[in-house]
Amino acid sequence: MTIFDRARIAGARVLVVGDVMLDRYWFGDVERISPEAPVPVVRVVRQEDRLGGAANVAKNAAALGAEVGLLSVVGHDEPGERVAALLAETGIASHLHRDESLPTTIKLRVIGRQQQLLRVDFEDAPSREVLADKLDQFDELLGRYDVVVMSDYGKGGLTHIGRMIVAARAAGRRVLVDPKGEDYARYAGASLLTPNRSELRDVVGRWTDEADLEARAATLVRSLDLEALLLTRAEEGMTLFDRDPAGALRRHHVPAQAREVFDVTGAGDTVIATLATLLAAGAPLTESVDFANRAGGIVVGKFGTSVVTADELFA
Repeated sequence: MTIFDRARIAGARVLVVGDVMLDRYWFGDVERISPEAPVPVVRVVRQEDRLGGAANVAKNAAALGAEVGLLSVVGHDEPGERVAALLAETGIASHLHRDESLPTTIKLRVIGRQQQLLRVDFEDAPSREVLADKLDQFDELLGRYDVVVMSDYGKGGLTHIGRMIVAARAAGRRVLVDPKGEDYARYAGASLLTPNRSELRDVVGRWTDEADLEARAATLVRSLDLEALLLTRAEEGMTLFDRDPAGALRRHHVPAQAREVFDVTGAGDTVIATLATLLAAGAPLTESVDFANRAGGIVVGKFGTSVVTADELFA
């Protein structure tokens, strides 16, 4: 890894668009089994709220020192207000659209004896009227930022992602997408996709070896007219497939750097946020991937949705 001047991050401007959620944690003691069913009884002693989904991506970019904007949809409810308050604490420029009919997405995790015992999800899709309004504001915000991150959690907030990609690319902005689902055609024209192994298998099928993987990645990169594809591979590290000036596929692999894996929650958010921040600061793509890999190795050693600071990344 070459030396990157971290001072340049202060000039990085990142716009995050996508599905925001509130990660709510209930911590408690487990001392007995319920007499009603064979499940543990958790006596909750502490509660904690954290930004999740696209908001966690934005928080990670802000933790590195970037100027960050977040465009998303939340409900007119207590969790939506909590998301807005947490964003204000981080200094992120939040552009939250409110949907009267939409409950803010919540992922509630019950923790006992340092282990996750249960997760309960509360979610619904935003109305098309709110999403249409978001498109107009997206066009207005494009001129303020260098790189756009689309954080797709499949909750409906990126229904018009194809239109957004076209607008961002026309404005000369790189677009990084954390994809979801099997329809990658909706991401055509994006600069870079960051699927994990299972997500990519759902789209290109199972590969038999590295040569087969490279051939499938090449087909996907060319068919979607991508600049690059970054495959995150957990304990196997990350593999970047991009194109040289002549259009030929190149492969850049970096091994995993995790010292100890404690919790993988939100690791993909940290990776794409680090990538976006470094690219917005002018770092080359391969060097940005190296730093993103390092950030991923740090964050899986933390509990829950967490961030990596600049001091940690550049230590």
